[in-house]
Amino acid sequence: MNEKNFYVYILASKRYGSLYIGVTSDLPKRLSEHRQGLIEGFTKKYDIKTLVYYEHHENSESAIKRERNMKEWKRDWKIELIEKSNPNWWDLSENIGL
Repeated sequence: MNEKNFYVYILASKRYGSLYIGVTSDLPKRLSEHRQGLIEGFTKKYDIKTLVYYEHHENSESAIKRERNMKEWKRDWKIELIEKSNPNWWDLSENIGL
């Protein structure tokens, strides 16, 4: 059986800076694309490249639902989520093999 992994992730420009929430089935590849400026839009415009939060999902439906839900959250809630697991806002890209 071909199992796929899905991730919801948050990128930041700096601590308490601009935030971006996304969803992907290949987190290392997507992060690399953001960092190289290959994805046009918000992250490229505001230089948002630091992975500060991510979570694994078993299927695309749950990941997409979670992403949509998180995008509707107040900014304070997003910051609280980040700080629960990453209080220093470290770049978590090493955790995913980058």
